[in-house]
Formats: sequence, structure tokens, C-alpha cells
Amino acid sequence: MSERRTTTPRVDTPQEVRRQLIRKPSSFSTETFGVISEKFARFMGTPRFLIWMSVFVAVWLAWNTFAPEAAQFDPRALNYTLLTLILSLQASYAAPLILLAQNRQDDRDRVALEQDRVQAERALADTEYLTREVAALRIALRDAATRDFIRSELRDLLEEMETKGLEVRQREEPVDEVAEPKPLSP
Repeated sequence: MSERRTTTPRVDTPQEVRRQLIRKPSSFSTETFGVISEKFARFMGTPRFLIWMSVFVAVWLAWNTFAPEAAQFDPRALNYTLLTLILSLQASYAAPLILLAQNRQDDRDRVALEQDRVQAERALADTEYLTREVAALRIALRDAATRDFIRSELRDLLEEMETKGLEVRQREEPVDEVAEPKPLSP
């Protein structure tokens, strides 16, 4: 009988160790590269970079325009070819690094927005819960006796008892007069 070959590896079988032809340095990860590109993009957006780049180009142009022809390394006659190549190279590296930095910032913004959305939902749920609790307390307090209500009820009860007490006394007074014999006059 022939053995069946499975395309998915079994869990109890160890995987083969694959060696890479080119080893990447252990200290250089994609996160490190992203951080470096963000720093570079941030530096390129500063006035300091623009001023130094302008000074560099101005010195380059001045040297290759006004220096003796033997000292010029990028003459004006060749339309500053080397300067153009250097600036093109700088731009060709700067654009992807700036885009990478923007993508990383977009990812951070997306995570922050998601956290803000979750926090807002939680705050809304808390607010709705507290609103329901306050409404329940208001409904419960309508049926509960307040201090003023109890005082007014006690006053009414006291007044009622006083009036009944007066009525009882008034009824008892004539009975008392009849029951007591009057002294005879001599």
C-alpha cells in the first residue's frame, strides 16, 4: 500500500529549520526602520533642513560658477549635472520615507480614533445607565414618604385626634353632670 501524503504538517512533527541566504541584522527591525524614517521625515520638514539645503545648493552653485575652471567639479557648462543627480537621489529616497512616516502616523491615528470611539461608547453607555438609574429613583421617590409629607400627615392626624378628643369630652361632660348628685340646699 502506498502512503498518503498530507499537505498540512502535523502538530506532533517538528518543523524544519530554514536558513536564510541573507541574514538581516537582529537589531534592525521594521519598527526601527519606521522610527528612523519618521525622524528623517520630521527633520526634512524643519526650517533648519531647508536653510542648510539652501546653503548647500548656494555654495555648490557659487563654487561651480565662480571658481577657476580647474577647481570646478560640476561646471555650469554641463548644467550642474552632478547637483541635479544628487538632488534627484535625495528626492527619490525622501519621498518613500515620507510616505512611510505618513502611513505609520495614519496607523497611529486610526488606533487612537478607535480607542476614542470605544471610550465614547463606554461614556455613552455609562451616561445612559446613570440616566435610567436617576429616572428609577425619581419614580421610586414618588411613592416614598418624604419628611414634609409625614409631618403634614402627623399634623392632620393630631388635628383629627384633637377634634375627636374634644367631641369625646363634650359627650362625657353632660353624662358627668347627670351622674353627680347636686348638693341639696339647706
